[in-house]
Amino acid sequence: MTPLRRLAAGVVGTSAGAASFAAMTRAVRSPRWTRTNHAGDPVTLLEGPAWVLAGAAGAAAGGSLPGAVAAAGAGAFGALDDLAGDGSSKGLRGHLGAAARGELTTGAVKIGGLALTGLVAAALTDRGRDDVGALDTLVGGAVVAGAANVANLLDLRPGRALKATTLAALPLTLASDGRGAGAAAAAVGASLGTVRPDLAGRAMLGDTGANAAGALVGAALLERCGRRGRLAALAVLVAATLASERVSFTAVIESTPGLRELDAWGRPAR
Repeated sequence: MTPLRRLAAGVVGTSAGAASFAAMTRAVRSPRWTRTNHAGDPVTLLEGPAWVLAGAAGAAAGGSLPGAVAAAGAGAFGALDDLAGDGSSKGLRGHLGAAARGELTTGAVKIGGLALTGLVAAALTDRGRDDVGALDTLVGGAVVAGAANVANLLDLRPGRALKATTLAALPLTLASDGRGAGAAAAAVGASLGTVRPDLAGRAMLGDTGANAAGALVGAALLERCGRRGRLAALAVLVAATLASERVSFTAVIESTPGLRELDAWGRPAR
């Protein structure tokens, strides 16, 4: 991965994110894309589709087909939940519990869709590689799906999910060997391109954008990791997902010095 390719991925992600969000907010007036945020203010979910377009385009520019597939696929299933979900079931436990009762929620469909998206992205990543096998590809698919879910769990305050995406992707972008750098640079670029309206409390990623952001970072990780790295990443993602069923991430962040200030950085004072 040449520095020019990384730069292209980041620049395309940033410019596509800003341009597509501006175009969508001018063209789309449907209330289906409007939500009320934690502060009771109306926000648009159009940041999500803008992030998906930016992330997928940036990954393609960076030569990462798995990254483009991960961003587009996760974004599509996230959009299903954003637009058709009724909110009756919350969290992994809620959706799986509903499925056990014979109720098919859009969240359950999204879980299956993220798993499928992750598996396809992992299979594309592992084509022709001698250092990974079928089990590693399955684990890789779970990493992409798990990363998509965890990013969505963070999309509860302005800028939080975008900051987490950038912090997770930046080391991969700067890695000297360049493996995974194209997808990672695209994730950083798309986040920078959409961060201003997010931090201002005018827009949010929603499931569409947050799932895509996490999946793209997950895909970048697969491109540079073998079995050990994938298993370690999956362990962290599973632990975070299980913890979210019992602990409020917001409460933990707001009670932890350093995390609290980072989380609030860039938001206007209320």
